[in-house]
Amino acid sequence: MAKLYFSYAAMNAGKSTLLLQAAYNYRERGMRPLLYTSSLYVKNGSGLISSRIGISEPAELYSAEDDLYNAIREETENGKVDCVFVDEAQFLTADQVWQLARVSDRLRIPVMCFGLRTDFQGKLFPGSQQLLAIADVLREIRTICECGAKATMVVRQNADGRVLTDGEQVAIEKSVYVSLCRKHWEEAVGRWPVKGP
Repeated sequence: MAKLYFSYAAMNAGKSTLLLQAAYNYRERGMRPLLYTSSLYVKNGSGLISSRIGISEPAELYSAEDDLYNAIREETENGKVDCVFVDEAQFLTADQVWQLARVSDRLRIPVMCFGLRTDFQGKLFPGSQQLLAIADVLREIRTICECGAKATMVVRQNADGRVLTDGEQVAIEKSVYVSLCRKHWEEAVGRWPVKGP
């Protein structure tokens, strides 16, 4: 039975690396994966999933208006699709998450989504919220805070390194984010008045 998977983490945990590795494994076995990423990450007019370790792969772009079920169903008319991979899944709409659930339920194609759980304000992204609610399999990918503890949160910094506490939910420049454990995130954003215990 095909399933809808959601692998989530804070920034810099290797989500895209794991996605690219899994897609490579499908291809190595003669299978056909479809790769998608958010249109927020368009490069030179096309989609690209890239990892900090230097590997990348072209991908189809999706935006909030796209019907992913129909797009994937149409792809099956061009040949068998063995797996669908979605990077930056936090940017999916709730409807698109349901569309991907239908891909696994009705087209019987596994769908593997990778993305952030929360934004820099500690709030769930809409796509992540819906995936956490209906995905068949949830998998946390771990990364570490500066203290060595598991990082579950991110802060956004300005050019001077000052932590920002408000602003638009989406800023796609990845270098402005730092992953922290909950304790250090709370201190960084000023929710706890002093650093320390």
